[in-house]
Amino acid sequence: MQLTLFTAIRTVMNTAYRMAYPFLGVFARALGVDLKTMSLALSLRSLSGSIVPFIIPSIDSRGRKFSMLFSVGIFALSVALVVFFPTFPALLASMFFTSLAKYIFDPAMQAYLSDSTPYEKRGRVLATTEFGWSLAFVLGVPLVGFLVARGGWISPFTLLAFLGLLTFILLIFLIPKDETRVGGRDSLWTSFSSVFSYPPAIAGLSIGLLATIANEIVNLIFGVWLEDSFGLKIAALGAFAAVIGISEISGESLVALFYDKLGKKRALGFGLMANSIAALLLPILGKNTYGALLGLFIFYITFEFTLVSVIPMMTEIMPSARVTLMSFNVAALSLGRAIGAPIATFLYQFGFPIVVGGAILFNIFAFIALQKLEKYKSLA
Repeated sequence: MQLTLFTAIRTVMNTAYRMAYPFLGVFARALGVDLKTMSLALSLRSLSGSIVPFIIPSIDSRGRKFSMLFSVGIFALSVALVVFFPTFPALLASMFFTSLAKYIFDPAMQAYLSDSTPYEKRGRVLATTEFGWSLAFVLGVPLVGFLVARGGWISPFTLLAFLGLLTFILLIFLIPKDETRVGGRDSLWTSFSSVFSYPPAIAGLSIGLLATIANEIVNLIFGVWLEDSFGLKIAALGAFAAVIGISEISGESLVALFYDKLGKKRALGFGLMANSIAALLLPILGKNTYGALLGLFIFYITFEFTLVSVIPMMTEIMPSARVTLMSFNVAALSLGRAIGAPIATFLYQFGFPIVVGGAILFNIFAFIALQKLEKYKSLA
């Protein structure tokens, strides 16, 4: 029941997060702003991930359940803001705070489940909640499109606000209260600072950071490369969206099925290696549209497997400061996307094979960080 509830909450939150991309133009036209202004709103939203480590330790001091209720409450209020005030400033605030709510909920939920799940079974449990990311794209975003077409651009926000309130109530009654974290502000900040003085934590964060940079280098350029190569535009978006959604679900399913059996280090190493091979195959398979779709599927399924594999491993590196480290992991992934974007555009001027080479290089760096982590701390 708890896993179902957590997955549902993540699906709702991630729908609000992911719907911004396909409906960016719709929101811009409705509010009378240009796409450049809307893109600045997305940039501001991405900053929310970087501030989470500075606020979540204080929230978590009152318990995991409180942290989750706090984040779902922020989410419901943020999407409701647009319903009552359909203006650009309200949408800007809503995008920022719904993203912040997501970034608070995820590490709190992961820490809550990790507290009660043995490490050897944690991969399956946490991978199950990751379906909330792919289901948002496969189910949530199409539903948003249906609502926008029939009820206008505000209608998805009305539904999301209702679902936010509903899940807030369900959290109160279905999740038992956990222990309040012991200690005052000093102990919290000690836990916060200990992350950067603990080599295994640095190595673990580096894996997610570097793997995300590798993915973003290809992710940002792949569509541009296909357009330049085949002239693909709007007509191909549906097919590519379906491929991405199916590959994400497949990657999460593979982690749930095999991650604990393979072992944390072996599974993560396999993911990095497979993603590098998938990147190498992109220029080879991408001679035509169908080959490009196949290459895209392989690339995304291996990255999703890698990214989801990082999460259970990170939960055991610093059990005494679990939620703090998981919030830093969120920040590291956000930073990886921010770093990968300018690198991608720089490398593409030298050709797509150079872009692929850059992605493989960062995956190699991530693999080296994994070896460093294993040197410091055994990963069963």
